[in-house]
Amino acid sequence: MNLSETSQHILENLSPIDHNQLYSYTFKKLEQWHLSEQLAHIVNTAIWVAVLIVVLLVVDFITNKLIINLVVKIIRRTKNNFDDFLIQNKTLVYIGRYIPLSVTKYLIPVVFQGYPSLVGVLVTFVDILMVVTLLMIIRSIFKVIRDIARTKPAFSDKPLDSYLQVFEIFLLFVGGTIIFSIITGNSPWTFLASLGAASAILMLIFKDTILGFVASVQVSANDSIRVGDWIEMPKYGADGDVIEINLNNIKVQNWDKTITTIPTHLLLADSFKNWRGMQASGGRRIKRAIHVKISTIRFLTEEEIEKLHAIAILSDYIEKRREEIKAYNESTRADASMPINGRRMTNVGLFRAYIMAYARQNPRIHQGMTLLVRQLAPAETGLPIELYMFTNDIRWAVFEEIMADIFDHLFAAIKYFHLEVYEAPASDDLRHLQLMVGKLHD
Repeated sequence: MNLSETSQHILENLSPIDHNQLYSYTFKKLEQWHLSEQLAHIVNTAIWVAVLIVVLLVVDFITNKLIINLVVKIIRRTKNNFDDFLIQNKTLVYIGRYIPLSVTKYLIPVVFQGYPSLVGVLVTFVDILMVVTLLMIIRSIFKVIRDIARTKPAFSDKPLDSYLQVFEIFLLFVGGTIIFSIITGNSPWTFLASLGAASAILMLIFKDTILGFVASVQVSANDSIRVGDWIEMPKYGADGDVIEINLNNIKVQNWDKTITTIPTHLLLADSFKNWRGMQASGGRRIKRAIHVKISTIRFLTEEEIEKLHAIAILSDYIEKRREEIKAYNESTRADASMPINGRRMTNVGLFRAYIMAYARQNPRIHQGMTLLVRQLAPAETGLPIELYMFTNDIRWAVFEEIMADIFDHLFAAIKYFHLEVYEAPASDDLRHLQLMVGKLHD
C-alpha cells in the first residue's frame, strides 16, 4: 500500500460519513429523471465538483480571510518583532494553502467515485502538491529562524545563508524522494538504492555546491571571514566589504560601489587579505617615505645647530646629543679642525629625530603601537626616510586626513634642516636650464 492509499484509508476510517452512500443517493435521484447511467455519472460528478468548489471556497475563506488574517493583525500589533518574520517569509500563507489541499484530498473519492481510475491519479497529484507545500512551510520556518538569528550579536556575522542553502538542498532531496515514492508506489529506500549507482554523476553535477559547502564550514569554523569584513583579493578585483556569504559565492561591495562575486571555495585555494585585525586593533598603519636628496646631506655647524635648538620639541634631544658627542670626541681626542674626525650632528639625523618627536607629541598617532622613523636603502630617487606608525582612528577619510597633515608639515619643515626633497626634473626645470646655457653662450 503506497502513501496515497494509506492516507485515503486513514481518512475513510476516521470519517463518520459514508461517501459511497452520498454519491449513490444523488446518482439514484438523477436516474429517477430518466437519465442514462453514463449521463447520470457525468451530471452527478459535475454536481459534486461544484460542491467541492463551494466547500474549498468556504474553507479558503475561513482559513485565509478569517483565521490567518486575524493572526496577522494580532502579530502586527505585538511589540515583539520576531513573529513579524512569519509574515515576511510567508509561513502563514503556505499553511493557508495546505489546509484546502487536505480537504481536497479527502473529497476527491466522493466527487469522482464514478471514475475510479481517475481518483488515484488525482489523489496522487494532490499528495504531491501537499508534499511541496509542506516543504515550503518547513523552508519558510527555517528562514524565520535565520532572520531571528541575525538579530543576535553572536550570529550577525555568521554565514547563515550558506547553512540555509545546505538545508534547502537536503530538503529538496527528501522531498524528491517522497514524491518519487508517491508516483511509483515504491518504498523510498528503492529510490535511494538506485541513487547510489548514480552517485558519481551527482558528485560531478554538485561539485561546486559540495566545494562551497566544505569551504563555508571551514570559513565559519576558522572564523577567517565574516559579513562586514574588509577583504582584498586583487586577482579577482575584490577590495571592499563582504555583504553576503552564500553556499556557492561571496559578494564583496568594492569601494567604487561595484559588486564582485567570488566562489566560496576559492577562499581556501587562493590567498586574501582580511583587514578585520586592523579594524579591531583601533590603529591604522602609516607606511610612507620622504625621499631626501642625497647631495644635501651634510654635517651641521654650531651656528646651524644653535638655530635648530630653538625648535621646542628638538631642544632636549640636541642637548643630550651635544653631551654625548662632546664626551666621545674628548675621549678620542678627535681633531676638530677636520669635521669628519670624531662625531658630528648631521642635518638628516636631526630631521629624523624631529619627525620622531613630532609623532610622539601628535595626539592623533597611536602611542601604544609601533612607532618608527627609519632610513631605507638609498636609490636613484634619493634617501628614503620612512614613517612607520599607526593613527588612532581607523576611518578611511580620517586616516587620510591625519597622514596628509603630517606630511604637509614635514615637507614644509625639511628646508629648516637644509635638506631638499628629491623630485625628478620637470619641464620648467629643463627650460630654465636651456635658458641658462643660452645666456652663458651669449
